[in-house]
Amino acid sequence: MPPDWTSLRFCRLVFGQTLTSSFLLDGEAVPSDRIHTNTETDELAQVLARTAQGDTNAQFTLGLWYANGRGVRQDDEEAAEWYVKAADRGHAGAQNYLGRMYFNGRGVPQNDTQAAAWTLKAADQGDADAQFHLGLMYDRGQGVEQDAAKAAAWYRKAADQGYAEAQYVLGRMYDQGQDEPDDEAQAAAWYRKAADQGHAGAQHYVGRMYFNGRGVPQDDAQAVAWTRRAAEQGYAEAQFVLGRMTDQGQDVPEDEAQAAAWYRKAAEQRHAGAQHYLGRMYFNGRGVPQDDSQAAAWTRKAADQGYAEAQFHLGLMYDRGQGGAQDDAEAAAWYRKAADQGYAEAQFHLGLMYDRGQGVAQDAAEATAWYRLAAEQGMVKAQSTVGARYNHGKGVVQDCVEAHKWMSLAASRAAGDDPTPYARRRDALARRMTPPQVQEGETRAQEWAEAFGRRQTQ
Repeated sequence: MPPDWTSLRFCRLVFGQTLTSSFLLDGEAVPSDRIHTNTETDELAQVLARTAQGDTNAQFTLGLWYANGRGVRQDDEEAAEWYVKAADRGHAGAQNYLGRMYFNGRGVPQNDTQAAAWTLKAADQGDADAQFHLGLMYDRGQGVEQDAAKAAAWYRKAADQGYAEAQYVLGRMYDQGQDEPDDEAQAAAWYRKAADQGHAGAQHYVGRMYFNGRGVPQDDAQAVAWTRRAAEQGYAEAQFVLGRMTDQGQDVPEDEAQAAAWYRKAAEQRHAGAQHYLGRMYFNGRGVPQDDSQAAAWTRKAADQGYAEAQFHLGLMYDRGQGGAQDDAEAAAWYRKAADQGYAEAQFHLGLMYDRGQGVAQDAAEATAWYRLAAEQGMVKAQSTVGARYNHGKGVVQDCVEAHKWMSLAASRAAGDDPTPYARRRDALARRMTPPQVQEGETRAQEWAEAFGRRQTQ
């Protein structure tokens, strides 16, 4: 584990001596203006005396103090020099921290190869923090050739010593089948080890494992408890999940004000989903006073991060002049951002913009193309619209069979809508078609539905 800066009082021994104009550090005089004359002078004197005797623990400690400005003026170069003295004589902690200095270019020129070399020396001595960071370097190919197997091996060495971050990373690797076989039970076990040490990310994923019954028996109460622990530590994803659960009354009492509060905590950490849903809360006046300006502000934060649903809703707000001035061009631009990510509602609305020439040049073919993309995702109103376009030859070559196909799909898939209008339009078209054409339209619709169903289960 890395040293705890706040626990270095272990080296306090009172010498009772008065500090004069300089100290001898390894035989070299150091001016007193580089040393804080405060209550830490006694322990500093002790460390200085031990460094003069070549004590590697004292050299490492003095390096830490220079690195953090404790008892002496903060100086990365001095810190690195003292780390080198201790590291050259085999001090694992100094080797590890010298590796970090090279990695970050603090006090020494940035050098990934040197960083890896010193980190390896510490890791070979069993320093868990070094083992974890060496795993990271192999994982990312920094200072060493990228090697997933070596990364996993070093993570495991650190994890076996109880290093929480390594336990968490191993859990993620087993969870995702990344460089380790996909093993939900192993993932849950490693998450739990880290979570029991208070690792917020691991607590969140333990909650997810319990929620989905992956690697552990499904248990809603455990899911909520672990998610709450992570959220209370400030883990943004857990705060967002707890907000969603509270918003929907899922395994916890429904509470709009609490939901908005959890969304806000995550949103203030730039969690895009939380920003989006906080915007929706303001838009609808749920859990917070209704406020279009706040709704637009939070929605834009999420949209600027590329959150497709927020981009679509920001487009809607520009389209309707909610939370700001009405602007067709801005509406079309935000619809396009979401549509390009495959968001079906945005694809449909961008089709409408092209159909009407709002914010973009009117273009019937382009409109139909966007409607078609939404229809291919199963959006009923888009399927009905595409059917009508083929029926009338608007933006496409007129094709009654293809029209019948899309109208049939709309009628059969209108689960939440009244299917009657869709069926009426399909039947009206069918009366103008020959029986073989109707049969072909029905066959195409069935083939599309079967293919769509397979895609949904993949």
